[in-house]
Amino acid sequence: MDLDVRVIESLEAALHISLDRSRIRPETPLMGAIPEFDSMAAVALLTTLEERFGFTIADDEFDGATFATFGSLNAFVQGKLDALGQG
Repeated sequence: MDLDVRVIESLEAALHISLDRSRIRPETPLMGAIPEFDSMAAVALLTTLEERFGFTIADDEFDGATFATFGSLNAFVQGKLDALGQG
């Protein structure tokens, strides 16, 4: 399955929403643009990503920029997968 789709599915699961997938682009803003995406939702998203992709995320591995856009979140996930040799 395509990484974009898996990340979108993770977002939807963590935020308990449906996104218009046809409108998601790398530059699509996330935190601050999606009302449901607050700091608590970010924690839920990190947990969801860990469960769905099989990696762990240390507290010092992410910051607000990770959640700025779909592209930044996708790049973060890709980097974690690359580090595991799954990219």
